[in-house]
This record gives sequence, C-alpha cells and structure tokens, in this order.
Amino acid sequence: MRSSLSDDDTAPAPPGLKQGKRPTINDVARIAGVSKKTVSRVINQSPFVREETRVKVTAVIDDLGFVPDLQARGLAFRRSFLVGLIYDNPSPNYIVNMQQGVLDALKGSGLELVVHPCSRQSDTVVADIRAFVERQKLFGVILPPSVSEDERVVQTLRDLDCPYVRIASVALDVPGAMLVTNDHLGAAEAGRHLADLGHTRIGFISGPASFRSSGVRGGGFRDALAERGVALDDRYVAEGAYTFESGVEAAMSLLALDPRPTAIFTGNDEMALGVFKAARDLGLEIPRDLSVVGYDDLPMASRVWPNLTSVRLPIRDMGRMAAEKLLAPMRGLDPARLGQPEVRPSLVVRDSARGL
Repeated sequence: MRSSLSDDDTAPAPPGLKQGKRPTINDVARIAGVSKKTVSRVINQSPFVREETRVKVTAVIDDLGFVPDLQARGLAFRRSFLVGLIYDNPSPNYIVNMQQGVLDALKGSGLELVVHPCSRQSDTVVADIRAFVERQKLFGVILPPSVSEDERVVQTLRDLDCPYVRIASVALDVPGAMLVTNDHLGAAEAGRHLADLGHTRIGFISGPASFRSSGVRGGGFRDALAERGVALDDRYVAEGAYTFESGVEAAMSLLALDPRPTAIFTGNDEMALGVFKAARDLGLEIPRDLSVVGYDDLPMASRVWPNLTSVRLPIRDMGRMAAEKLLAPMRGLDPARLGQPEVRPSLVVRDSARGL
C-alpha cells in the first residue's frame, strides 16, 4: 500500500509558523500572545504564572512541537526557589516571629525559606554571606536589623544581582527595597507614658551601640521626655545587648543607684524581663516599687505577671510585608506601590507601669 505522503511530501507547518522553520521561544510567545519571559517561566515551572496562561502557553508549545534549548534553559534558570533570611539578632523571639511572617507571605508561592544566622563582628561575615547566597542561588534575601544596616552586606547582594528587602528603624534605601519601622515614634510613646504617670527619675536600658535601632529608640525616648519637661540623666542610662541576661545586669546597676529610678524603659522585651528578675531578686515589687516598659510587644509580654506594658512592633506583619515586597516583581507588581500600611509602633498599656 502506498503511503498517503510521498518522499517529497512534507507535513503542513504548525499554525503561525513558516514551512520548514524550527519553532523558537519567540514563536511560542508571539502565537500565545505573551512575553518571552512568561514562556520561560512556564518552561521552568515557575509558580508566578496564572494557571490559564500556563495552559495556553503549554498548548502552543505542544502544537508547535517546541523543544527548549537545555543549555539556554540552564542559563535562564540560574536561581533557586529559596528565600534567605539573613540575621544577626540576639532575640530568638524576634526572629521566630519574623520567620512566621515571611512564611505567611510565601504560602502557596512555591518558594521556601532558608535562614542564615551570622555575626557582624566576624572578620569573615561578608565573605560568608556571599558564599551562602551563591551556594543556594537564592531567589532573594530579607535583611532584618542589624544586618539590614550593614552597607557591606547590601553592596555584596547588589554585586551578585540578588534582590533584597531591608527592615530598619529609618529609611536606608529606595522604597521598593525598604521597610521602615519608625522606632523613634514608638519610643516616644513610651517616654510620654512614663512622664504622664508622674515619673521624673527614669532609667533607660538601650540595645547595643552596633544596632541603629538603639540610637533611634533612645533618641525618641529622650525627645518625648523633654517635651514633658523631664530630663534623662545619663547616670540612669545603661547599654544592654537585647538579651535577657544583659537586662538583668543593666537593671542591677541602675537599681543600685541612690536614689534609684522609679521607672525603667528598655529597648526590647527580652531586657524588660531581665529587669523583672533583677527587681524580684532585690525584693522590689513591680509596679509598686518600679514601673517597667518594654519594646516589641512579643507574645511573652502578656504571659508574664504583671503583664508588661510594651511598645508594639508588628514583627510578624513586618516579615510578611518584606516578603511581599520581594515577591512583587515576579507577580508583575511594583514593590514600591503595594499599598501596604505604614509600620507604626503603638503603646500597649498593661499592668507593669503605674503612676506615682
């Protein structure tokens, strides 16, 4: 039996393609009515493609018999589906809450979170971060304080062409790469609260000087007290390390002063709990003998007794918002125009501070 096609016969060209021409990614994009980048995302199984678009592009690929160039695909697919959270923060509760927020944003995206603790005091910190980003081929990076404040780290990410979002107390970068936490405003609320309660001999335990937030929170606290006509005596200022243990040590030194402070504001809740322990060890009762105000309003603030008055920083929301900025370009959105609410700290009044 004779074949329906002779040796000289050729099969008709697929729709939209010239006879004898090998289909390219440009042909797929043109016929599907999408961009070349969208076709590439479909080929690489990116999660950032609408299902209807994926179905349409896949159908065109099948109709044309398009076979991707594996070498070119390897070059295009140079990043993994991993988001890095790089941090140097001594407060485990802060980091856990931040992770939860990032995971909230990544849910359903096909991206996974990988964390990388580091020490900014290490001589190899920048080289270590570079190696981590290159080894994991990260999709992008989220930088909470104080790593977010290190321009060496940020420049390394720029050199690697790795997208990033910084979280910091003040604006350090362009809006699309920045989440500002307005720490000055939050600390000012704490200062006004204690002054309005009648306290004038007030102690302050700051975070480490290497954290920009320490200076910003201290400045906001001083400014608010000055508004109320209260001066913050330098004798009543101690530097902590944003840890429970440093809070105990700093509180012991402040409470040994004569006269001792009637109230203490701490740069975070971890140190505030350290003040609680120091006061108890000295036989002082909170708030009868000493008023205490913290910062961050971590879950522990409402689980201790007396409940801790604290400046609420929405840490979980901050993690989510930072991750949403990082994902925005892949979703066709401008990270600087997401319509996200401004991060504004607010004082949560509980039982650990009272009037004189």
